[in-house]
Amino acid sequence: MKKMIIKGGNRLAGEVTIGGAKNSTVALIPAAILADTPVQFDTVPDILDVHNLMIILESMNVKSSFTHGVLDVDPTQIIEAELPSKAIKSLRASYYFMGALLGRFHRATVTFPGGDNIGPRPIDQHLKAFMALGATVSEDNGTVHLDAPQGLHGARIFMDMVSVGATINAILAAVRAEGTTVIENAAREPEIIDLATFLNNMGAQIRGAGTDVIRITGVQTMQSMNTHTIIADRIETGTYLSLAAAMGDGVMINNVIPEHIEAYTSKMIDMGVDLQIGIDRIYVPTVHDLKPTIVKTMPYPGFATDLQQPLTPLMSRAAGESRVVDTIYPKRVKHIPELQKMGMDISAQDGSILVRQSQQLRGADVKAAEIRAGASLMIAGLMAEGTTIIHNADHILRGYDRIVWKLNRLNADVAIEDED
Repeated sequence: MKKMIIKGGNRLAGEVTIGGAKNSTVALIPAAILADTPVQFDTVPDILDVHNLMIILESMNVKSSFTHGVLDVDPTQIIEAELPSKAIKSLRASYYFMGALLGRFHRATVTFPGGDNIGPRPIDQHLKAFMALGATVSEDNGTVHLDAPQGLHGARIFMDMVSVGATINAILAAVRAEGTTVIENAAREPEIIDLATFLNNMGAQIRGAGTDVIRITGVQTMQSMNTHTIIADRIETGTYLSLAAAMGDGVMINNVIPEHIEAYTSKMIDMGVDLQIGIDRIYVPTVHDLKPTIVKTMPYPGFATDLQQPLTPLMSRAAGESRVVDTIYPKRVKHIPELQKMGMDISAQDGSILVRQSQQLRGADVKAAEIRAGASLMIAGLMAEGTTIIHNADHILRGYDRIVWKLNRLNADVAIEDED
């Protein structure tokens, strides 16, 4: 494991460029095995999740190479093989190989994935979708076995709850199924549109991505003709917006899709941050006075659950009490005791997170329990007086492209070291 060492208090200024969306990338890489040709992705974030997915690809004899943001994947010699459990358990998004392998081979065996520990995230909606498409499902000792010896067939799938993961897995399984599949109550996230764009450019027939009803007519083959450029990461964007408002003396954030984070930027504007929003960039000027706010996380296009923790340190600068209600993952509270160690007046009460104004944070030894908790500790460390050491910093590296290099270019003092 790694640790992140932050010497806090430096004012930040300059420019930062947002990388490709992690939540797109981790679906697109498994989707690549559905192609009958080599595939190329551009603006791929340099994060641990990408390297772990490449290890999983290698186990299936799928060659991949990653240089300067370009990822090449060649699935033409793919074989069925047991997937490496260590890589599978290190990231939850490995469960997209269930849908992709089922679509490609009509069967799959995948260890139940790991990833962030932010409360229960069952995969029952995924399995229900696979069964509707004609697969049998069995589970033993954390391993899921999927089998459709007669092949997959189009079906009507109604999601009992809006689920990004289940929507993506249903799409991956259905694109090469026989007939038409209709997914109702589908998630509408931009990352789902990005996946559908990639698949459609290879010959898939997906309509309605970005709405709550997606129609898929199965095709027999898919061939990649062009490089797919991954959309900008809206969660990375929101994280830099928060730290720029908290500690910045003028920060320009480039490669942004403002429409994807309107729920977030509107909250920041309500708090008193004078964001200057362009077509593909946002300038964050020096912030002097902040007002408290109330955030309620919702499925897209609402306020993203992944952005409630990165906003928390900025809330601690506001004059008054701010509140967060996370309707998606109400148990996403592991950052709270760690932020308390740094002197933040934050607590969880009756399903809400309360954040009160904290005059001065101080450096401390803290632990990142998951990616976005790590992001909130990182921002608090930049704000704090003294040195903050974030243990289990691999979680941050899983989700943030070249994070140390980007922060230090903004005048931060951040380093990554191996744990003793």
